[in-house]
Amino acid sequence: MSEASRGGLSRGAPAPSGSASELARAYDRCEAITRSEARNFAYGIRLLAPEKRRAMSALYAFARRVDDIGDGPAAPAERLESLATVRAGIEAAARGDAFPGDLVMQALADTIERYKLPLDALGDLVTGCEMDCSGRRYETFADLVVYCRCVAGTIGRLSLAIFGGDAPDAPRLADELGVALQLTNILRDLVEDREIMGRVYLPAEDLERFGCAPDASGPTGALVDLVHFEAGRARECYDEGLGLLDLLDRRSRSCVAAMAGIYRRLLDRIERDPLAVLDHRVSLPAWEKAWVAALSAAGVGR
Repeated sequence: MSEASRGGLSRGAPAPSGSASELARAYDRCEAITRSEARNFAYGIRLLAPEKRRAMSALYAFARRVDDIGDGPAAPAERLESLATVRAGIEAAARGDAFPGDLVMQALADTIERYKLPLDALGDLVTGCEMDCSGRRYETFADLVVYCRCVAGTIGRLSLAIFGGDAPDAPRLADELGVALQLTNILRDLVEDREIMGRVYLPAEDLERFGCAPDASGPTGALVDLVHFEAGRARECYDEGLGLLDLLDRRSRSCVAAMAGIYRRLLDRIERDPLAVLDHRVSLPAWEKAWVAALSAAGVGR
């Protein structure tokens, strides 16, 4: 079996750049990044058929690159310049340009070609990281939702192109589910974002409402109430966004159910012990993530 056909690389137009063996190596690299870095998403991605699994890995590896730039140690102006280069790279990938030596962009370019990824969603992902670099704060929940749609809802909409299906309501539900996942991330990383990254994502109007300081510090009771309130918002987004499962094929549904299930259990843990997020980064053990993925693969629950 050739490198091109192994792992489902034979479908669609010829690769935009490089030989078949080089393209296979590019996808292998993206899968390695996903296994290493996607501590929650990898459990769901593994449930996809090989071709879609590779495409999702290419998407994740690209998103990881964008996120690493946004969170990197360089000065904000340098990070914004790097993100501008990435934005130009998206346009080049859509044209089918070659990316010698850049395995992630080679795989992304091929995925764009095969699955017709929406370029505006890829651009929105970069926009979200630009918002991080500019130190933007969010006055209202509506403002925060715009950010969440950029950095997470976009992944949902891009994933739909890979999963297939054209249900009219699917993009909206994928976007809503992305907001739910990002709100969970924000609560999980509340202290880390504030103390290491110097970022506060929770809306200023909510901080004021619960008697917290603009830097998301304050009396313990006030912070607990705030976390409960925002967790309730996230749960509403899950309840809405999980309607997407009914619109997907079996393996895509299992993938999304596993990823959302892991994050929802994380939210459960945060709600049970809000003080934990004020002390450390809350996470699930590997066995529990694997258990959620196994249930999702078996079609158990939602």
